[in-house]
Amino acid sequence: MSKLASQVGTSSDTLRYYERIGLLPEPARSASGYRLYGDDAVERVRFIKRAQRFGLRLEEIGELLSIRERGMCPCGRTRRMLEAKVAELTEEMTALNRLRDDIQRMIDEHMPEADQESWQCGSSLIQLGRRPETTKGESYECF
Repeated sequence: MSKLASQVGTSSDTLRYYERIGLLPEPARSASGYRLYGDDAVERVRFIKRAQRFGLRLEEIGELLSIRERGMCPCGRTRRMLEAKVAELTEEMTALNRLRDDIQRMIDEHMPEADQESWQCGSSLIQLGRRPETTKGESYECF
């Protein structure tokens, strides 16, 4: 198992997990009980790793492997999965861009760069409640 793990750049625990969930068929065993993997296992794990790199979940990868094992081409299903992944990423990027814009707006509106010494911390983001009283002309030190 450790030989296969080093060949494909993963851990033995990961390979055992793949076996447990059915992504990797249980291999033959030596007389002393060691797992004996063939070249097909190397290619299968490399396929799993490539699919994960493209954001596919193990369940989806298992579906593609199952289609392939039935002697069919999983190309159509793979395309639909990848199109869904692109749509998901586009949605996530849109949300992240919105968050970035909101944060930048907070900085621009409530945390001006100039004149920080006389600036009063007025942002609702950083205020926990009522500010402590200060004497006239006294300001808060910003960190």
